[in-house]
Amino acid sequence: MKQYILLLFSCIAFMGYGQKIDDVFRTMPDELLPAFSEANKTMLLVDTSLSVIPYALGEIEKLEYSDTFLSIRTSEVGTMQIKLLPLMNNTQIIALIKTVCGRVCDSDVRFFTESWEEVDKNNSLLPSLSTQVFFDKSKLDTPEFKWAVSHIDIFPLHFQFKNGSNVLEVKFDIEGHLSPQDLKKIKPYLYNDATIELSWNKSSFVY
Repeated sequence: MKQYILLLFSCIAFMGYGQKIDDVFRTMPDELLPAFSEANKTMLLVDTSLSVIPYALGEIEKLEYSDTFLSIRTSEVGTMQIKLLPLMNNTQIIALIKTVCGRVCDSDVRFFTESWEEVDKNNSLLPSLSTQVFFDKSKLDTPEFKWAVSHIDIFPLHFQFKNGSNVLEVKFDIEGHLSPQDLKKIKPYLYNDATIELSWNKSSFVY
C-alpha cells in the first residue's frame, strides 16, 4: 500500500515539484481554512510587519514560517501546521496537522499532493502507535504500571514538527485529563515526558 501511495504522489506531484510553502498555502482549498482568502494568505506571508491577520471568522496568527514550513494559530484553541516533505523521487508531499487544545491537545494528520489531492487516508505514512510506546519499557510488567494504565480511557496525541524540521514530535497528552492523584501515580512510568520523535525517511515516518 505504501509503495502504491508513493507512486501516486510521483505521478500527480511531478509537475508541481519545486513549490515552496507560499505556493501551497495560497492554493490551499477553502474547506481547510474557511473564509481566509488568497489575499489574506498573501498578506500573512508577504508583509513582515504583520503576524496577525483579521478576517471574517476571527484572526489568523503566524507562528513559524520558512520555505518548507508554516505554523499558524487559527483560534484560541486551534493551530495548523503545513509542511513540505521531500520524497525519494525528487517530488514533495504536503503534511497538514490540525490541533485542538482543551484540557488536552489532540491532532489530526493528513497528507496531500502539491495540488492538494488527499492521499493516504489510512495514515500508512505514520507508524502505528499505542500507549505503551510512551512508557518506560522496563516497567511494563509491574502491577503498579498495569494499575496506572488501566485508568487511561482516552488516547490524545499531539503532533508537531520540531522547529519546522522533518522530525515529527508526538506527545501522549494525557496529563490534563487525569486527576492530580492519578497523574502522580502514572507520571513515574512515562518515558521522556510522554514524547517520542518520528523521522521522515523520504517515504514515511519511522520511530
